[in-house]
Amino acid sequence: MPCCRRAGPVCNAARKTAERPRQRPPGTAGWGDRAGRQRDLWVKHPSNPLAPFRAWVFNGSCNDTRATPCPHWTEPRDITLLFFTIWPLFALICLGYLLFQRGFPDPGFWPAAERINYFLLFPALLVSSLADAPVRDPQVLRLGGTAVVIILIAAIALSLARRAIPMPAARFGPLLQGTVRFNTYLGLAILATLAGPAGIERAALYLAIAVPLVNLLSIMALTEAGKARTPLALLRTMARNPLILACLGGITLALTGWGLPFGTGRFLDLLAQASLPLGLLCVGAALQPAALRRDGLMLGAIAALRLVLMPLLAALIARAFGLSGVEALVLIVFSAIPTAPTAYVLTRQLNGDGTLMAGIVTSQTIAAIATIPAVLWVLGP
Repeated sequence: MPCCRRAGPVCNAARKTAERPRQRPPGTAGWGDRAGRQRDLWVKHPSNPLAPFRAWVFNGSCNDTRATPCPHWTEPRDITLLFFTIWPLFALICLGYLLFQRGFPDPGFWPAAERINYFLLFPALLVSSLADAPVRDPQVLRLGGTAVVIILIAAIALSLARRAIPMPAARFGPLLQGTVRFNTYLGLAILATLAGPAGIERAALYLAIAVPLVNLLSIMALTEAGKARTPLALLRTMARNPLILACLGGITLALTGWGLPFGTGRFLDLLAQASLPLGLLCVGAALQPAALRRDGLMLGAIAALRLVLMPLLAALIARAFGLSGVEALVLIVFSAIPTAPTAYVLTRQLNGDGTLMAGIVTSQTIAAIATIPAVLWVLGP
């Protein structure tokens, strides 16, 4: 019998299934409890970015994701769907690590690949995503304000904790970066997978606010109080950041309504398509498992702050600001992903504890394979 087609509000087979008590599949304890039913409602809700995936995988040709699933499909737990959706991204990271360890294609390839991605491909992705973004949408403006609140709350909390437990800037800098800095490549790849072009647009707007703020806080955290940089020097450092410049350029195009004429949009799209896969490979090449042998307890605590408490804070603040759907998903994803490998470069440049920073990046990236699907399953909008 083919998968049911909707002839009315609910197809006949689905209606019969809905009228029967829900059966618990073998080996799925708690499937029919109240929490499970609430989780099912979340997954079926039209504002949830995963709803189209669920409808396509489990409902066959039933297009309305609010309908009862077609009874011809067995519905697995939703966290399994999340894992299968996200695992190819981590597979690229693992592949990058293996290629680097094998010395393929050449040890000098990876620094060059990261530079071309950082200065050319990734800025092209940001500009092409922002050029037509709805920057005047009140929901988008709330997204920017919420991003600032989340990052500042975390930074202020860490600064207060530093007063109780004094530590030098060389170690406080990695701690703060390990809590508020995010892996942009991984975040955009997850949102592109779960929410499509709308997710990329909202993410680019988030980056336009969060990247300058996080860079400023990171530089301040890595600098001793008596050697604080002047505002002009901080401004000069951020003005050379290609991501910040790309975000400003994209927002300018969106505000003026110029867009990307004369085929420039297609040109930037071609560059952007190479950015995320290459970026994830470079993330894997930058991992340093040897750094995990030191500061094990501190690495675990920072990983818990970044991968568990930060997305929980983001979900609470998003709810307080009235954000839902893709905007809330953007906040939660960028708060749940691990720290970027570029944090290691900045730490070394400012004479911070590079070994601690490398351990933070590596431990969080490994742990995120399990925590990201779980966090999105529990906290997703």
